[in-house]
Amino acid sequence: MSIMRVLAVVHAIVIPHHTAAATAAAQSQPYTTNGDATLAVLIGEALDRNPRVLGAFLEYQASESRIPQAAALPDPAVSFTQHVLGPQTRAGPQFSSLSLSQSFPWFGTRSDRRGVAAAEAAIRNESYEAHRAEIVRQVKLAYYDLAYLDQALRITGEEEELLLHYEALAQARYSQGFGQQQEVIKLQAEVTRVLNRRQELLRQRTDFESALNVLADRPVAAPIPPVEIGNLPAVRVVDDGLQMAGLAARPEISAARLRIVGNEHALRLASRRSRPDFTIGVAWGNVLARRDAPGLASPPPDNGQDQFSMTLGASVPLFGSVYGAGVREAGARLAAAEEAYRDAVNGVALAVRSTAFHLATIARQLALFERALLPQAEHALRATEEAYSGGVTGVVELLDSEEVLLDVRLGLARLRADYMKGLAEMERAIGSAYPEEGS
Repeated sequence: MSIMRVLAVVHAIVIPHHTAAATAAAQSQPYTTNGDATLAVLIGEALDRNPRVLGAFLEYQASESRIPQAAALPDPAVSFTQHVLGPQTRAGPQFSSLSLSQSFPWFGTRSDRRGVAAAEAAIRNESYEAHRAEIVRQVKLAYYDLAYLDQALRITGEEEELLLHYEALAQARYSQGFGQQQEVIKLQAEVTRVLNRRQELLRQRTDFESALNVLADRPVAAPIPPVEIGNLPAVRVVDDGLQMAGLAARPEISAARLRIVGNEHALRLASRRSRPDFTIGVAWGNVLARRDAPGLASPPPDNGQDQFSMTLGASVPLFGSVYGAGVREAGARLAAAEEAYRDAVNGVALAVRSTAFHLATIARQLALFERALLPQAEHALRATEEAYSGGVTGVVELLDSEEVLLDVRLGLARLRADYMKGLAEMERAIGSAYPEEGS
């Protein structure tokens, strides 16, 4: 399948679904920080200092330097000959000679060599952009996990204070003869459980903090202040428009296109291997004046005159089977590049659809938690607290209500972090910032 057919198929599938949201996404910044200054600093440091990003950029610079080398002519050849017993000519004995020759490849060969090298350099540039996008994604994922852990630590801290309040209340009830010692023990055990959970959260926070520092090439123990997720950005989940944005902006798609272009140049190069290369040369021969008796008696008019000559040559391509194998190899590589492009297009479609569904699911869960589960759990705990204070219920019911509220609050914090992580995944899928509602 030719590149034109591949592009025609892709355009036929995607272009009818092109929307204004896709255009905005493709032309916007490759990522957004939603006004988070700490996140912006971490991303900036990672893009400026991460070894993988810097290494990819140096690879790109190296490949760019390959372009003029690939298009250059072969070095000219110079040869000098000193005769021990110089051949005799009519004008005198030839003493030495000097020649200069230059080879020229078949027409268009240098242009295609340049094309192959330029395509490789452009692919390296897209690889550099892909490394940048991946680093931004990794920074965001770790950052929002850190945000969840900080929120979980705040929630568990508040939970510890609440349980200590319940413990004091149970102690007072027990001292007044209204409660049992087991209630105090149960509450103390629950406080211990919360403290243990906080230690686990602190351990996880250390891991994510270290990961962020490594991504930004900072000291691994550098402190990162507590992270808080603000208002969640409202987004539109439009699969087709986002797929179009991904095809326009994602560096892996551009690299796949460029591989096709480079292999087209390589195929033409392989076809030209069966064509001859040309050589043009000039030569100068140093001729001495005649010293033999006839030459001394009657020297020729051009006695001792130097000789000048020009040479035209061409290579003789004899090994047709070898050249044919090279053409077949280049053709197969071009076909493979076209299939890789189709696979990259399918990969964008898969990533966009999967991430869009994930985001839509999280958005529905967030609405359920915020509008129903959280108010219900808070109301249930307040009612249980009143019943416990009045001696109507025991500590088991109180702890059940408290644990339900804790799980809901932690679940909501997890969903908020997962929502932001989903936006980061979508940015990576489409190669640009996710379009917000109304943008």
